[in-house]
Amino acid sequence: MPIPAPRQPAERTGPVVARALQILGVFTPDRRALTLSELARHAGMPVSTVHRLVSDLVAWGALERDPAGCFHIGLRLWELGSLAPRGLGLREAALPYLEDLSQVTRENVQLAVREGTEVVFVERIAGSKAVPVLTRVGGRFALTATGVGLVLLAHAPADVQEQVLNAPITRYTERTMTDPRHIRAALADTRSRGYAVSDRQVTMDALSVAAPIRDAQGEVTAAVSLVVRHGGAAPHTLAPLLLTSARAISRALPAAVTRP
Repeated sequence: MPIPAPRQPAERTGPVVARALQILGVFTPDRRALTLSELARHAGMPVSTVHRLVSDLVAWGALERDPAGCFHIGLRLWELGSLAPRGLGLREAALPYLEDLSQVTRENVQLAVREGTEVVFVERIAGSKAVPVLTRVGGRFALTATGVGLVLLAHAPADVQEQVLNAPITRYTERTMTDPRHIRAALADTRSRGYAVSDRQVTMDALSVAAPIRDAQGEVTAAVSLVVRHGGAAPHTLAPLLLTSARAISRALPAAVTRP
């Protein structure tokens, strides 16, 4: 009887890696601690399969288990994620200027990049008495609603813009732009004046002004913003501070920080 050929490693590993990533993807800001059965339910896998994969993930440090038996994202993933050049390199280059901007204004300062059709926040410094915001470091948000999102979308490739504008657009407040025609006009304004304004689009008490950060080739790789209480400051008074900070960060960017 002929001996069957051994399966290739990729055939064994590929689905296992995909299932492990599927388990990690179950965690969200609203689901930070999950039991084994909850992981299995959200991942759509048998408990026995999840148990085996979770054991490997815990052993590696991607997950941690607390005394109550719930699983959390492990520090090993944070350590690994901090090596991403568009996160760590950008943040390290920008942080001194973000801190200066925060000291001068006492307002919320945010740094973000585009990942596909969403904004990912790389850093945020909260002002001591600033308006509360919904964003968090590592969090994602719609490109169409925030100041940084409008900047990044205004300078995104045409196919990305079309993908965003042809998809359902989330409404956060009565002021949120959901008509693609209005968003296109806002993107054109952002390009022409050099900064974006998001007025009460995320919460009714906040206004955001954002400016682009460019790499050595002049391409927009990130955006920086100030989020202030609506009525607290006019956008045109905040724009010069942001534009100055954005230019300084652009000059400080390391070569490793690349476009998406």
